[in-house]
Order: sequence, then structure tokens, then C-alpha cells
Amino acid sequence: MIFVNSMSDLFHEKVPDDFIARVFDIMNRASWHRFQILTKRSGRLSQMSPILPWADNIWMGVTVEDQKCAFRIDHLRETSAAIKFLSMEPLLGPIPGLDLTGIDWVIVGGESGPGSRPLNAEWVIEIKEKCERANIPFFFK
Repeated sequence: MIFVNSMSDLFHEKVPDDFIARVFDIMNRASWHRFQILTKRSGRLSQMSPILPWADNIWMGVTVEDQKCAFRIDHLRETSAAIKFLSMEPLLGPIPGLDLTGIDWVIVGGESGPGSRPLNAEWVIEIKEKCERANIPFFFK
């Protein structure tokens, strides 16, 4: 039996390739569940994606905090995931020219607690309006 911490990154460099393959095998066999995988390691995701058995119940997302992380969206698009989503939290800066082609839904949020960095409402509104124009579900946390 394999247990994966729901708050870990499956594509972290210390997670062995064979472990990732076993997790995908289990997700494929458990077709009655929806699995939402989120990673900041989009390079490894892109590298492994062609050899992974993508089923419709495996949803893939990448974290995009600001413009310098927007390259992760292209890596996500390269996957064969049935549902592709962006987690833009914490949103730390504007993302001008955000291309939502091939993206199924977007989550945006800020930080809370002591030392949290500010979230500019204009950044959120810009993303929300792009989602509305593209008919993509938008979730704000």
C-alpha cells in the first residue's frame, strides 16, 4: 500500500520515478476517485508526462505565483491530463499576457498570517476577467 501526503509534491526531485509510476498505477485503478495533483516541479512533470498513464480521473495542476513562474503553464499544457488547472496562490505579482489556452480552471489566493505578503486586488481582477472571457471557472480563496 502506498500513502502520499496530500501536501507533498509528487514530482519533487527526491521522489523516485518508480514511486511516481506506482502512484499513477493506483490512481488509474481507482477510477471512481478524482485525483488532483499539484506541483511546482513542472520541468520534471514535463519530462515524465509521456511515460505516465494518464486517466480521466487524474487532474494535473501547477503553481504559478508570478510572471517568472508562468513557464510552468506551458509544461502543464504538454501533459495528457484530462483536466489541467492553475493554482495561483499565493499570487505574488501580476501575470501580464497570461495565456489560458488549454486550462480548465484557475484558483487564485493570497497569504494570511504574520509576515504574509500583500495581494493586489488588480492582479486578481485581471485574472478573473480573463477567465470569464475564456469561460474558465475561477475560484478565489
